[in-house]
Amino acid sequence: MKKILVINTKYKISGGEDTNIIDELDFLRKNYEIQYLEFNNSKKINILDLFAFFTNSNISSNKILDQMLTDFKPDFAYVHNTWFGANLGIFKILKSHKVKTVLKLHNFRYDCARYWLIKNHLKNKQFCPACSLTKKKSKIFNKYYEESFVKSFLLIIYSKKYFKILKSYPFTILVFTDFHKNYLINLGIQESKIELFYNPISLKLHSNNTYKPDSNYVVFAGRLTESKGIEELIEAWSDVGFNDLSLKVLGDGELYTELTSKYINKNIEFTGELSNEKVVEQIRNSKAVLTATKMYEGHPRLLSEASICGVPSIYPSFGGMDEYFPEDYSYSFKQYNYDSLKDCIIELKNQKQLQESSNKIMTFVKNQFDSEYMYKKFENILTKR
Repeated sequence: MKKILVINTKYKISGGEDTNIIDELDFLRKNYEIQYLEFNNSKKINILDLFAFFTNSNISSNKILDQMLTDFKPDFAYVHNTWFGANLGIFKILKSHKVKTVLKLHNFRYDCARYWLIKNHLKNKQFCPACSLTKKKSKIFNKYYEESFVKSFLLIIYSKKYFKILKSYPFTILVFTDFHKNYLINLGIQESKIELFYNPISLKLHSNNTYKPDSNYVVFAGRLTESKGIEELIEAWSDVGFNDLSLKVLGDGELYTELTSKYINKNIEFTGELSNEKVVEQIRNSKAVLTATKMYEGHPRLLSEASICGVPSIYPSFGGMDEYFPEDYSYSFKQYNYDSLKDCIIELKNQKQLQESSNKIMTFVKNQFDSEYMYKKFENILTKR
């Protein structure tokens, strides 16, 4: 049995990416011997952390990794998020141990200080490829990230280092969409290094689900942040003005307090953060799920979980998200076009169309997430290494 060391840095606020990694670990453990090394960003960053960041030499993280490689002797390393806890120095350690490495890219942080690929803090709605790398006039002192000069500067440095590693290190890069694959190729990454591989989703949580087009609520699930477009989504929902259909907002985040005080409405319910099992339960019994994300995301978990349950999704059509749905799917809207979003919300009254969409997406997505197919795909990726 092959031995795989999985490496990840957990986010301060847990989200779909962290849950995806947990599901993927369950998937991998059925076929491989797995060790999981998790770093986190929960502690306050001090001067030593900053020094380690700039030099790619986080002594603590590198020592832990070095010892685990010595003891476990993995055949492969499988790397996810490296910001900030793991640090980019781990790739040098992996290389020194001659461990074959697979890297999964969940976002575009290697090429964007905010990892959203959107200019000017989401205000002017322009796609912005490679602001931190391929444009010579990179404005290092712009507040790209969290309105902070220091954090923005650090992230730009990180992006430059990360991209250099992507180009030079001999590992396989996993992405979720052809959009992301072509984006990397356009930046000069060798096509032979890039493989398409979806996030495994636990099918047992969604088995034997009967779609309910007459359900009296729809769901948004995710972090309540500007990048997720949650306020625009709620505004569109409020403008439509359903009396017999409510919106459940599942999740926590920096906008939670503001949103819960601003939108006091019997047709909008804020639940706060829920366990993944409870989120899935809410999705399974809903009429539809909604997202209005402004980011160019990797693999939005909400959409996949809904599809496996046979629940239609309303989503913005950009950045590869159409690849998760059949070609004749009816419930996508144009990016940043909230009139188009409202039109999709109004269509939730058409129960016949909802049922037809449910049947299409269940067949489409179950083929993508079939466990035997995914195992063979992953094994082929490892064999190429």
